[in-house]
Amino acid sequence: MTDLIKNSSSPWRDWPIDREIVLSRVIDAPRTVVFSAWTDPDQIQKWFGPEGMEIETKEIDLNPGGAWRFDMVSPNGARYSSRMVFLRIEAPALIEVEHGSDQEDDPGTFRMLVTLDEQSDGKTVLTLRQMHPSKERRDWAIGFGAVEYGGQTLEKLARHVVTRGQSKGDTR
Repeated sequence: MTDLIKNSSSPWRDWPIDREIVLSRVIDAPRTVVFSAWTDPDQIQKWFGPEGMEIETKEIDLNPGGAWRFDMVSPNGARYSSRMVFLRIEAPALIEVEHGSDQEDDPGTFRMLVTLDEQSDGKTVLTLRQMHPSKERRDWAIGFGAVEYGGQTLEKLARHVVTRGQSKGDTR
């Protein structure tokens, strides 16, 4: 995966590490199943977001150039508008998006790169990199809870694919 980034014109190649947040998780499911959970409009709405958040989708097109516009709604009713614009999808290994609030020219918009590496035991290592526009913006996101909430989101994804595999019969 690293060679894909080094040998491309991607902004990831030269990005300063002080602007990054990196999360990783081993998921007990094949890479194609995890990839499908990210790229199937019906599935992503079921697991995305921190614990307790509900997703209300306004628009969803999970293809390069497409956008997913949605609100994350907390148990107390607070709404967090979001927009992901899908920049690059390379099945079943890589998804790159811009993620921010659902407003034009959001100064907090960050780039997110999700890579999926299938292991010899059939499990998938998911690495999620957030590339923030500045160190200050990254620090703000960490203070807001980006690492904890990101971990909760990946936990929900792991539960979703395991439950889905059990209900549809594991295809490993």
